[in-house]
Amino acid sequence: MPTPPENRELSPYTGWTRAHWEDTADRLLLSVRPHASPRGGLVDLPGPRPSWSGARSDGLEGWARTFLLAALRVAGAQGEDPHGHLDRYAEGLAAGTEKPGTDDPDSWPLTTGTRQAIVESASVALGLRLTRPWLWDRLDDPTRQRVADWLRPALGPSPVDNNWWLFGLTVAGFLQDAGIETDRAAATIDRSLARVEDWYLGDGWYSDGDNRAFDHYNAWALHFYPVLHAHLAGDRTLLDRYGPRLRRHLDDYVHLFDANGAPLPYGRSLIYRFAAAAAPWLGTLTGHTPLTPGATRRLASGSLRYFLDRGATDERGLLTLGWHGPYPPLVQEYSGPGSPYWASKGFLGLLLPAGHQAWTDPEEALPAEVADTVRPFAPAGVLVQTTAADGLVRLHNHGSNHVHSAGAAEDDPGYARHAYSTRTGPSAGPAPADNHFALLTEDGRASTRGPAVPAGTGPDWAASVHHPLPGVRVLSATLAHGRAEVRAHLVLGAPEGTPVRQTGWATTPDGPHAELHPVHGYPEATTAAELPTGETLQGPGSRTLALTGATHGPESLFVALASLTAEAAPAPVADLADVRVTGPRTLTVTWQNGTTTRFDLGPENG
Repeated sequence: MPTPPENRELSPYTGWTRAHWEDTADRLLLSVRPHASPRGGLVDLPGPRPSWSGARSDGLEGWARTFLLAALRVAGAQGEDPHGHLDRYAEGLAAGTEKPGTDDPDSWPLTTGTRQAIVESASVALGLRLTRPWLWDRLDDPTRQRVADWLRPALGPSPVDNNWWLFGLTVAGFLQDAGIETDRAAATIDRSLARVEDWYLGDGWYSDGDNRAFDHYNAWALHFYPVLHAHLAGDRTLLDRYGPRLRRHLDDYVHLFDANGAPLPYGRSLIYRFAAAAAPWLGTLTGHTPLTPGATRRLASGSLRYFLDRGATDERGLLTLGWHGPYPPLVQEYSGPGSPYWASKGFLGLLLPAGHQAWTDPEEALPAEVADTVRPFAPAGVLVQTTAADGLVRLHNHGSNHVHSAGAAEDDPGYARHAYSTRTGPSAGPAPADNHFALLTEDGRASTRGPAVPAGTGPDWAASVHHPLPGVRVLSATLAHGRAEVRAHLVLGAPEGTPVRQTGWATTPDGPHAELHPVHGYPEATTAAELPTGETLQGPGSRTLALTGATHGPESLFVALASLTAEAAPAPVADLADVRVTGPRTLTVTWQNGTTTRFDLGPENG
């Protein structure tokens, strides 16, 4: 297949057009064909290990997630299917549901027996809904009956109390459209949306369950399924409720994309990669977006190219378990070889017709390319910092968690760090944690952060509280301006002389330049040491700067200046801000442009 030519007039940032998206979808789909079971009911992709749900479930996952990609590809072309994608998936649908739950080489696991099958039922149902005139309506009655029987258990309560409720919603939406179990489907839709409503905290942000988990699941699940269902159902009431929330979320979300196209790597399931483009496409599809059509395509094409240009597919054309290429520390135990194909959601833009402005307008710049920004996402308790000189994005985390209790043996690297960026870490165990403030034990072990309780946000700051050890409380704050970061930690209740360590960014040899400069609480004239932190999702050989000190009373304040930049010959970070400790808990920061921020780590901030 010849690669479509770039069009730098229409797409000055990426060169990509709709033809590139169609070509990429076809290549991904053709690459998985050799791995189908005899009658096409499963797609058994090669991988280092099966998921915790087992190989049969993984085969269903490979089928369902690539079927969603085929559905978006064919529905976007109004049924044109020159590669015969849907014919193959129709055969697989019949084979997989003929003897579900058996050892037949094509059979699907039952949705009553394998929890992961509930997840995959949503991709099956959504694919069928999108392609109904070209697939479902052409199936024979016995096959339709078997498929409906396989889907029905998903109408029950979710077995997992988080975004999983939306898988039942998605199945219900299809069955309702198809005239199957319409009353029960309607009840499932209402129940699912009611449960998710409990986690909406305003300003476009949901927690993924009761655990204050804020990450890309906001975009590719918690907004994706309700808004897309409302759109496909033509339900104006639901769209009027959920559409403005999506618009508000995208107003923040667009700031999480680097000028090089990378979405910010934080949270879990990062192997879904360019699924991060799903919500921006959805905003354009439904008319609920603050982004122009050209900016939407620039974001989406930039993200897709970012991964494909950096080895996201292997020599067989298969998506790997990782970020650029394979990277085992990034992979959750629930993920198997077919899991990365949830990235199919990123192809939602193909539902926009070829003549839509999202495909015909010139690409426009992303916020990270236009101006320096410091932006709090208040419900999530995070502060996002971007710099136009290099297009870098940094997130300072003072409220997103994926842990349920204090005192956990290990922190989750995707949630517990104080900061993340589009071009660094995070480091993975047993290497020292990057962007971490720790108390050190006698044998040199670092304390975990545990749950971060948000303590407020402001125009250029965010703060939180955590309890690294029994009886010890740490009030932390990040203040930011340009590329400068002030990192402050007030340690309360630790024995005098307890060693502490502040680490900075985990940078690879060909990555950006990091600095970490002591301001207060660390020994005078100290210089940051360099710790080897091994391979990160950005590549091997990362190193992380670290400052050490010791508590010096019942209240011990530690302040440092940090910087991460891809600028050539950057000025020292100490030149970017004058930081003065003007009280036991008070900082006064004068930034390089002359503006001043006064911050108090007092009771109102902790």
